[in-house]
Amino acid sequence: MSWKSTPASADRLRAKLDDEFETVAKPQGLRRSSDARREQEAAEPAADKDVWQRSSEQRALKPRTSRTSRTSGMSGMSGTSRTSRTSRTQDTSDTSDTPDTSDTSPTGDNAGDAAKPARKGPSLKMRAVGYLSRREHAREELARKLVAYAEDADEIESVLDALEKEGWLSTERFAQSLVHRRASRQGAARIVQELRQHGVDDTQVAELREQLRATEYDRALEVWKKRFDAKPPDRAAYAKQARFLASRGFAHDVIRRILGEGDGDGD
Repeated sequence: MSWKSTPASADRLRAKLDDEFETVAKPQGLRRSSDARREQEAAEPAADKDVWQRSSEQRALKPRTSRTSRTSGMSGMSGTSRTSRTSRTQDTSDTSDTPDTSDTSPTGDNAGDAAKPARKGPSLKMRAVGYLSRREHAREELARKLVAYAEDADEIESVLDALEKEGWLSTERFAQSLVHRRASRQGAARIVQELRQHGVDDTQVAELREQLRATEYDRALEVWKKRFDAKPPDRAAYAKQARFLASRGFAHDVIRRILGEGDGDGD
């Protein structure tokens, strides 16, 4: 082929050379592109791994951050609640320290009525009647029982006076009842002592003592028979029986008459 050809042939030659050059360069370009693709694919897992590690680290940090935020939030809330409680306490203390200007204290006659405590239960007279319905009482004995329910001594005296006028209370009747209940078991000395403890009048006590002394021997003999029913054989038995009758309040002359003269031989 001659280089001295026409321009058209020159153009064709140039195009052919260009085609040959492209044919030779194309595989190299492909190889280069394939190598670049492999390098890119090799780099992508590493990049993905880095991204995954970063995301995992972020996920690990997120709960701590949330916990820290919740803790800080709770601490803030607790601080707020403490502040509110302190403010409420201050408000309460301020309210309690504020004097009450309303005057509710009773005046005049109402002041005395308000000072008296409200009485609960039956009245003082009803209590006294309840005691008297069970048995006879002396005036002083009943007064001692009513002290715990009365506001003052004058109230007790007025109730006792009313009961005596109405016939509920009678010290004389009480004395007779006491002698009747005690005479079969006790001597005159002990019964008289109990009458005086209950405030029975001395005149009535003297009359009752004379009545008891008149029946002292018979009553002492009955008590002795219930307990021993046999003369003491010696001085030791005599002393024992004598102490028993004396403890019941019987007179010594009556005891000697029942037990003898103390030698275990006579009446």
